Amino acid sequence: MNSFELAVENLTSPPVLAFALGALAVFLKSDLRLPDPIHTWLSTYLLLAIGLKGGHALKSTNMSDFVLPLGATLVLALVVPVVVFAVARRLLRTTTADAGSIAAHYGSVSVVTFTAATVFAAEAALDVEPFMTALVALLEVPGILIALILASMKGSSTSWKVAVHEVLTGRSVLLLAGGLVMGAVGSDATFTKVEPLFVGLFTGLLTLFLLDMGATAASALTTTKVLNAKVVAFGMVGPLVFGTFGVLLGTAAGLGAGGAGVLATMAASASYIAAPAATRLALPEANPGLALGISLGVTFPFNLAVGVPVYFAIARALA
Repeated sequence: MNSFELAVENLTSPPVLAFALGALAVFLKSDLRLPDPIHTWLSTYLLLAIGLKGGHALKSTNMSDFVLPLGATLVLALVVPVVVFAVARRLLRTTTADAGSIAAHYGSVSVVTFTAATVFAAEAALDVEPFMTALVALLEVPGILIALILASMKGSSTSWKVAVHEVLTGRSVLLLAGGLVMGAVGSDATFTKVEPLFVGLFTGLLTLFLLDMGATAASALTTTKVLNAKVVAFGMVGPLVFGTFGVLLGTAAGLGAGGAGVLATMAASASYIAAPAATRLALPEANPGLALGISLGVTFPFNLAVGVPVYFAIARALA
């Protein structure tokens, strides 16, 4: 299957179509939304399932194969927030606090976008290294902390103790890290007992979650009044630049086309769970609608529809 056919298949897959349906419901002023407890349950399920599967797969991983991809991930965690902070200040003309907030969102990672990338890789019959979930958990935190450091160096007041605690004890980090440990220490027999729920039903429940995320993204896009042409352009061009950088790093680190495509997606994604919680506490003067509007209203749907196929096409070309 060539790259164009894969892109079409991605656009017509149930998860992406469910996202589009959720967004359409908002524009039609429909009441199609999942209740908040269901949304919370689904996000908890997805995070724990990703951690469990990754931890189980880690048991068969040669740690020597993990070192270079780990280094590539740490480079992304450093470079992306620094570049985004500079772009936000100089090109988007934001305040220091807003630049720090945007940098934190893009320096971290969207676990749902990562999940969509792994589903895309599976449909394209591309193998993904089993330790990628561990890299997601590692990428969640450093980018946020670096963004907060940049903001504080430029004169913004930050509440370090509260922010660091929020990041490290946040639901997404705890569920990913906890799932990794549970999957790694559990036996094959115990994993088999929960596999029907956490593996067999994964794509179906992801589809339900993306239905609600489509409505959330459309709401963020329509209610945020600060998304001008420059900001929207950044929300689409930035991911392409970071995704290409991620592919190059992943390929240089020895990842196959599947792993490099997933790493590129991680680099191109923007957090809308851990980062908003941390920046709300650490940068109270920042406009929360700006960073969340770009990450969730622009970059998230762009990656689902366009970015993921592009990153994998580049990865396959380099493999």
